[in-house]
Amino acid sequence: MATAELRSTAGVAVVSATILASTIGFLDASVVSVAIPAIGADLHAGVAALQWVVTGYLVTVAALLLVAGGLSDRYGRRRLLVAGLILTLAASVLCSLANSVGLLIAARILQGVGGALTVPSSLALLNATLRPQDRARGIGLWAGLATLGMAIGPYAGGWLVDHASWQWLFLLNLPLGIAALLVLRHVKESLDENASGRLDLLGAALTVVGFGGVIYALTEGSAHGWSRPAVIPAGLIGLVCVIALFPLESRRQAPVIRLRLFKSRQFDAINLSTFLFYAALGGAGYILYLQLELQLNYSATAAGAALIPSTVVFLLISPLSGALVARVGPRWMMAIGIALVGLGFVYLTGLGPGSSYLGGLLPGILLEGVGLGVAVTPLTAAVLAAVDNADLGEASAINNTVARIGGVAAIALIPTLGGGAGLNLKETISTSYRPTMIATAVLCFAAAAVAAVFVSRATGVVAPRIAPAPPHGCIADCLPQPLESGR
Repeated sequence: MATAELRSTAGVAVVSATILASTIGFLDASVVSVAIPAIGADLHAGVAALQWVVTGYLVTVAALLLVAGGLSDRYGRRRLLVAGLILTLAASVLCSLANSVGLLIAARILQGVGGALTVPSSLALLNATLRPQDRARGIGLWAGLATLGMAIGPYAGGWLVDHASWQWLFLLNLPLGIAALLVLRHVKESLDENASGRLDLLGAALTVVGFGGVIYALTEGSAHGWSRPAVIPAGLIGLVCVIALFPLESRRQAPVIRLRLFKSRQFDAINLSTFLFYAALGGAGYILYLQLELQLNYSATAAGAALIPSTVVFLLISPLSGALVARVGPRWMMAIGIALVGLGFVYLTGLGPGSSYLGGLLPGILLEGVGLGVAVTPLTAAVLAAVDNADLGEASAINNTVARIGGVAAIALIPTLGGGAGLNLKETISTSYRPTMIATAVLCFAAAAVAAVFVSRATGVVAPRIAPAPPHGCIADCLPQPLESGR
């Protein structure tokens, strides 16, 4: 396939479509958090059901990402992106029409299927479409504009919850998705002509059942008690399926997971650090919005706006981080940045009824923004440097999956951290907030330690000038996907 200049019709179209698709992914993954109290009151939903409104989408994307990446390479990245966008838009309409929490969860799971088709194909299409010399500029444009959308999303969602209804929040995607589909008409198809072998359907099934079973057990057991009849069996079945993946995948011609990637200590260390870091971001992001609304009596609009300074600080620092990582390497930038996020979470443990915005919230989220600005671009650079060019798509899908599972697991365990199984949502947040923030800080410090000890200090790695931050609640649609490699 002939590549295109960034300023050509195809170049502008693919960057625009990628920005729109990333913004849709962010909205689907995170902005619903500001509406959780309203959804719970309107649909009379309990704690576990409300967690599933958030995690049903996330775990579906995580479970299907690996196989979706193979489908994208085999059948066409543009084709899969179009299919994912259409499915996402249809599911968003179903979410807005749901009149029970069960229907809403089902629609969110369907939305997750669309997200899984969209995530691996969007930036892969950008990479395949643009000339090599234009890719860094393309990813910089994508990152900067997508991050601006991330900053606006929670405020827009909160405003809709306060001034219309939570149903309208799910329709924020419609104009973005329609615009993406229109501009994709100007982008040519791209696929891997060397893809061969049968699809690993058994591996895909084990992934879905494995992740789904484990997350179901964590969510239901944490919210309702571990003695519920289906909790332990679901968890055991999920674990068996995940464990069975390893001997199975080692014998498949076209496996869902290429186990040889895990022979790299760098790749293993980056993924372990990613899991811990995104678990912290997922747990903190989910509970912080609820703390603001349920304990500090913020409106949904105010809660969405309150965290914007973190993204603004990130936007200011990230370009400097991208320029610095090539000189000093990713190790200490990752370690210091992630530790700063952890310190921000330590500060936020004191946030409670009566706390002021300037004294109780703003310093913590500013510290988090600084940490994200320092850490996220080096994390991207480390992933770029850990794999060969032929393995970028697979490595990106694995790293995205690790991040999502970390975040989902953290959200699922929040009631357990507060010792509050069986409590309503407000009671759960009251008992769980401080233990959760302490736990997320510890996870950050652990992730920083892994980076400091195991991630390479090699300099000269290539990184985008700016990478999108994983804002509150965003597990990995915001995770930068590697576009180029260099060992």
